[in-house]
Amino acid sequence: MTGMLDGKSALVTGGASGIGRAAALAFAREGAWVAVADLTLEGAQRTVAEIEAGDGKAVAIACDVTEDDAVAAMVAAAVEAFGGLDCAFNNAGIAPFQVNAAGQKIADVAPEAWARVIDVNLTGVWRCLRHEVAQMRTQGTGGAIVNTASILGLVGSPTSSAYVAAKHGVVGLTRTAAADHAEEGIRVNAVCPGYIETPMTEETMRRRGGRIMARVPMGRMGTPEEIAEAVVWLCSARASFVTGVAWAVDGGYTAI
Repeated sequence: MTGMLDGKSALVTGGASGIGRAAALAFAREGAWVAVADLTLEGAQRTVAEIEAGDGKAVAIACDVTEDDAVAAMVAAAVEAFGGLDCAFNNAGIAPFQVNAAGQKIADVAPEAWARVIDVNLTGVWRCLRHEVAQMRTQGTGGAIVNTASILGLVGSPTSSAYVAAKHGVVGLTRTAAADHAEEGIRVNAVCPGYIETPMTEETMRRRGGRIMARVPMGRMGTPEEIAEAVVWLCSARASFVTGVAWAVDGGYTAI
């Protein structure tokens, strides 16, 4: 039985844990060769080891998405490993608690915390898109890119100003990139996860998990694997007429 992505090459950022790890494993399961990138090489190597244990083909790359030269080198390394780039999942990101901005209203957020969240979560996606699209253009065979946005790229949320602004920006960037490059056969979509069981959501759920779950019609958190399934489908030929979409995978959170 063949996979949806047999013979394709895929690049995943933020691939050491959570949604990125699940997506890298899902790409491999569907037959893709996977370049797993993360801030630390060790983290990426752990995911690669899991892929190789299942007889998949993968390579680990260290990359800081806030550095343009590092992003260019990441894309070049993926191309060198697999001969080209067919799919990309721009997933690297940080949560407000990682810059000491959790639970802060707009007037209380430090400028450096705001700048860091925007740099990683929005400008980092732009840097990746820029180099991925350039490579796909050179190949001349199209491609598929998925960006990680969030349900907070679709709605507002108290005490999350930088994160909400960044994720709204990712949705807008995704739609614009889709329009810019559709004629070149490059599809660009965003996945908008709800509250997912990952290390990034632990602090938020500790502070206000009860209120959040009361708003989720399905009454539970999602899993990284559920997001990964959406990402892989968007990168496959089964989604060949889908571009510019911001797909909420959220248990119904944004439906009410």
